[in-house]
Amino acid sequence: MRHSPLIPAAVGARPGRGAIPLVAVAHGSRDPRAAATVEALLDRVRQARPELPVRSAYLDHGPPTLAQALHGLREAVVLPLLLTEAYHSRVDLPAALAEARARDPRLSVRYGTTLGPHPLLLDALERRMAQAGVVTGDPGTAVVLVSAGSSDARANAVVADLAREWGERAGWWAVTPAYASAAGPTPAEAVAALRAAGAPRVAVAPYLLAPGFFADKVRRSAGADVVSDVLGPAPELVEVLLERYELALAAETVMASA
Repeated sequence: MRHSPLIPAAVGARPGRGAIPLVAVAHGSRDPRAAATVEALLDRVRQARPELPVRSAYLDHGPPTLAQALHGLREAVVLPLLLTEAYHSRVDLPAALAEARARDPRLSVRYGTTLGPHPLLLDALERRMAQAGVVTGDPGTAVVLVSAGSSDARANAVVADLAREWGERAGWWAVTPAYASAAGPTPAEAVAALRAAGAPRVAVAPYLLAPGFFADKVRRSAGADVVSDVLGPAPELVEVLLERYELALAAETVMASA
């Protein structure tokens, strides 16, 4: 696995003032394990950057909402805790942000990009596979990379590109994408196709941030020899999140109410 160093703590701070708060926005879930995983990830961000105020928010299924998380702030960096650019990052989150800004005309916000795609996410996937007992690049193992799936073909194409990149970099028997909803193949279909093609062993790697409905569905129905864990609070995600924060700070565009 390849790793890049954490961004220095001094970056993002302003002379005589504290760092601009980071507000991380997750999709949200009825499953309490999902929020617990998000909070564990953000706790690791706080440990890496103690001077950086970090708040969580959720688009659905529980507080705090984005407006609640932004309350009392004059400026913030808002980052989507999402693995691909799709409907939630393109529509839902900007709408929630516009609503929050309408309530507070003094609020200025820098809006960052989603966690994925990013090369470090492959490192995180390999970390989870290794923890499941699968040696990275094992030529006798075919991998099914499973995302939640989206009605947005561009988001699904990102996952397909990631699968192709992983196969080229690691030397697996094969790497193929699959989708837990909204697109095909399903994880079970992808596993069956690899077995039919002669794969000696098939492992499923969930490209999912947290446990919940999709992760449970994949584990129950994939039919693979091995299913690794979700990405969760992996150190690579901490690095990606802080990188997205710094890139948003460096961007010239600030979303400010008139």
